[in-house]
Amino acid sequence: MTIPVLYVDDDADIREIAEMALSLDPDLEVRTSASGSDALALVEQWKPQLILLDFMMPDLDGPATLRLLRQNSSLDEVPVVFITARTSSRDVESLLASGAAGVLAKPFDVMTLAAQCREFVP
Repeated sequence: MTIPVLYVDDDADIREIAEMALSLDPDLEVRTSASGSDALALVEQWKPQLILLDFMMPDLDGPATLRLLRQNSSLDEVPVVFITARTSSRDVESLLASGAAGVLAKPFDVMTLAAQCREFVP
């Protein structure tokens, strides 16, 4: 069974590295998006089982994207995990309180990213 995973980040290099890291797990079907707006459009036609979301993005940042994702009733059970350099205890508490399933630190470990993400998949 493949697990559809959406990785959202405005940095093309980080998206490419994350896609390669996640693709090390043959059970993960990875798609990427360059913005919150693009991600919102993509989830309408492709239903991920996990969404990995950058915190700081232009136009629509990660928290705003999460709020909009939660307005879609078909996605309210999909875990959203932030991947961010903003990992102070205050930032993490705030993200978890906003409905995030978890927070992973950026820069992430390429060799363990897929295993870390699997922990959030129901």
